[in-house]
Amino acid sequence: MSESFIELRNIRKEFSGMVALDDVSLNIRKGEIHCLAGENGSGKSTLIKVMSGVYQPNGGEIWIDGKPVGKLSPIESIDHGIQVIYQDFSLFGNLTVAENLAMNVQLREKKKILNWKRVRQIATEAVHRLGVNLDLDTEVEKLPTAGKQLVAIARALMSDARLIIMDEPTTALTGKEVETLFRIVRDIQARGIAILFVSHKMREMLEISEHITVIRNGSKVADGPTSDFDEALISRHMTGTDITTEPYVWTAPADTTTTPPRIEARGLTVDGHFEDIDLNIHAGEIVGLSGLLGSGRTELVLALFGMLPGYQGKILVDGVETKLSSPQDAIAAGVAYVPEDRLSEGLFLTQGIDRNMLSTSYERLAPSMIIDRKRADTLVDKMIAEMQIATTSGKKMVNELSGGNQQRVVLARWLLTDARVLILNGPTVGVDVGSKAEIHRKIRELSVQKGLAVLMISDDVPELIQNCNRIIMMHRGRFTDEMACAETSDGQISSLLRTLK
Repeated sequence: MSESFIELRNIRKEFSGMVALDDVSLNIRKGEIHCLAGENGSGKSTLIKVMSGVYQPNGGEIWIDGKPVGKLSPIESIDHGIQVIYQDFSLFGNLTVAENLAMNVQLREKKKILNWKRVRQIATEAVHRLGVNLDLDTEVEKLPTAGKQLVAIARALMSDARLIIMDEPTTALTGKEVETLFRIVRDIQARGIAILFVSHKMREMLEISEHITVIRNGSKVADGPTSDFDEALISRHMTGTDITTEPYVWTAPADTTTTPPRIEARGLTVDGHFEDIDLNIHAGEIVGLSGLLGSGRTELVLALFGMLPGYQGKILVDGVETKLSSPQDAIAAGVAYVPEDRLSEGLFLTQGIDRNMLSTSYERLAPSMIIDRKRADTLVDKMIAEMQIATTSGKKMVNELSGGNQQRVVLARWLLTDARVLILNGPTVGVDVGSKAEIHRKIRELSVQKGLAVLMISDDVPELIQNCNRIIMMHRGRFTDEMACAETSDGQISSLLRTLK
């Protein structure tokens, strides 16, 4: 067994009397892939910031290389070889890949005049160390998420990292991109560098890590080799309860010839994106849609929500052909869309829960240009209770909520429009296991009680299997396979996805 690199002993951290970490101990060994698991708000981020010197603990000790380090500052943490890759990657979007990769080295060398030849040399060495191909002249903001992550990892390696902390590194990655990341993580480990993989995705924890530590409500509740855990046990430790994963069972209408689909597409085509798509979803049915990045699935749902108005073919809602030339047309027809990136596309982060919920309903609340505040507040309170949003007030800013509660706010907004069709693009991306289970339960409940037709787009195969009655595979702009969830498995779908190129 390798010796310890960093050890946290009985760490306690308080904020204005509130305990964020209570007697938490963590030991990361040299060259180890260690997973830190926990729900949103469990204390994972606070623990990371203690290790990186951002927060000073109120109690406990930090030992590095077998010696106590006392007070640890961010600079001292970096000097010890600790590098943190946060969810936003902390890159400069308006600078090139080369400039981002060379910046830390240039600052460390304290050069007064920038040497562009040296910048190129540093960047070339960085991508060579990582074993990847990156266009050094591309501005980082133009890279896909996976590309930005590679830049952040390459930059960490150039800083003589001995421990790389990855905070929710797979949140916005596709299945194949996750496979690539895991290959890189194992390559880094082979050089003797430790990895702290911070996540709430249980399957990924079991695949990549050698040791798992679980924290809940600021306390360590489980710790041991990965071989001692399975998904159910991790889930129980993270949430304090058992989460069932019974598959969704949908009862088809007795006579589908007289009951039209809630939404139907016939020969739907958008040049350059997808062609000849036939789709029908009945009331109460949840249909999954999956495929590789670039398969055309996102463009398809944008067309169904009126955001690609130049389509060919027909879209029908409850048997009536509807021309969807704008999101307003879609909303009027009863179609709702929850985008994949709720932070940039789905929420007004600096506005309250109430304004976010009511943003699509103001015309109904103010037919005479004067908002019925009492009615508005009643609707918001009703939806907060119905969606079980954890908040003390409907006026609370959305950016102060956890990811799961933010997603519930987005769902509540569309339920207030009396939607008949609900399109969900990555409905639980960045949401912890407890909130994920609650969101799934609510979607299934709504599909039955309100007769919603649900189209769920996801890269999370178990999510599709557990919540849909059938799954459609899309590749290069066409539907290629359709499977009944009761007759397929995670492995079959994952294998099919791997064969797509």
